[in-house]
Amino acid sequence: MTHFHLKDGELHAENVPLARIAAEVGTPVYVYSRAAFEANATALRAGLAALDNVHLAYAIKANPNLAVVNILAKLGYGADVVSAGEMQRAIAGGMAPSGIVFSGVGKKIAELDAALEAGIGQFNLEIEEEGAVLSALALARGVKAPAVLRVNPDVDAGTHAKISTGKAENKFGVAINDAPAIYARLAALPGLDMRGVACHIGSQIADLAPLETSYARIGRLVADLRAAGHAVTHVDLGGGFGVAYRPGEVYPVSAEIGAMIARATAGWDVTLMFEPGRFIAGNAGLLLTEVIWVKPGVGHPWVIVDAAMNDLARPALYDAHHEFSAVRPTGTRMIAHIAGPVCESGDTFAKNREIDVVRRGDLGVFHTAGAYGATMASTYNSRALVPEVLVDGDRYAVVADRIAPSALIDAERVPEWL
Repeated sequence: MTHFHLKDGELHAENVPLARIAAEVGTPVYVYSRAAFEANATALRAGLAALDNVHLAYAIKANPNLAVVNILAKLGYGADVVSAGEMQRAIAGGMAPSGIVFSGVGKKIAELDAALEAGIGQFNLEIEEEGAVLSALALARGVKAPAVLRVNPDVDAGTHAKISTGKAENKFGVAINDAPAIYARLAALPGLDMRGVACHIGSQIADLAPLETSYARIGRLVADLRAAGHAVTHVDLGGGFGVAYRPGEVYPVSAEIGAMIARATAGWDVTLMFEPGRFIAGNAGLLLTEVIWVKPGVGHPWVIVDAAMNDLARPALYDAHHEFSAVRPTGTRMIAHIAGPVCESGDTFAKNREIDVVRRGDLGVFHTAGAYGATMASTYNSRALVPEVLVDGDRYAVVADRIAPSALIDAERVPEWL
């Protein structure tokens, strides 16, 4: 079921007409569906129901809006964070510190210390030296830091190079062949409570086979660690489950994912931890925009919209696809290019795309923009920071204000000596 649908010829978010949001909030604007977030989060938990012990830690980076975090906190989700700022957001959104997992390859010492002070539930260590620093910080506080070692299983996720994290040449984790010796040294440190391992091979994964391969390698590592006398009680298997961006695309659903994981981890006897982000947030949001001009072009016209690469960076970053449709479609179609007003050729959302016929002043949407949309937005070209709206049935609220260029100017200073 989609929570963005046509009603009386007009696109709605749940029961709210998108044209109403555009008129009252302005464009561009991100629009989220509370029901979609809840449905996705609930479906994933149901798909994993056959597993004995599961901890779900929502990847804050996918969509860190406080309202979104609060929705997931109420559904019992913890958080996967990669900065002290994300940790603060998770806690402010209602998530218990004990449910927070601190991942990331570049945690600063001050961030490690802040996470210890907050009492987070787990540190995912990326290198041995990080573990030594964390141990010293924990001892200074008179505590032990719960930690796991992130392992690079050298498995190609089969996704885009810029969102692949599990191959040997990637920056994340330690080589799986080096893991037993590193784990043994970390387990001997007095300030660490080493309790397992972690892996994450990439994002937007369409084929479960690479995940199952990586899990098999992690399973063998767990057995080896136990044979060496180490207690292994937790395994963090990351996330990366993909969602459909194009019509007709098929990605594994929660039940298929759960069945594969149950098969691959049978007999492990651990708490399994997961870090879903896009899988929950992707189709729960869209970017609402207005057509500024339809500009004649060579071959096909250019549809110039008021959303730009600073609002939705994914197409410019890695040629990501987002379906575009009119808020009030007429049933007629055309071939066009779609671009924003930013002064970069890379500010192009689509080339030679068949879309609804639109004209100046019409409203359109970029679909499946709930993940890695607003969170990656910038103010390039001194554009306003895009706002966010959350819909709940027949009501909505602005959950992140549009930050005007004047506010950005107010935050800057010209030194008196200029």
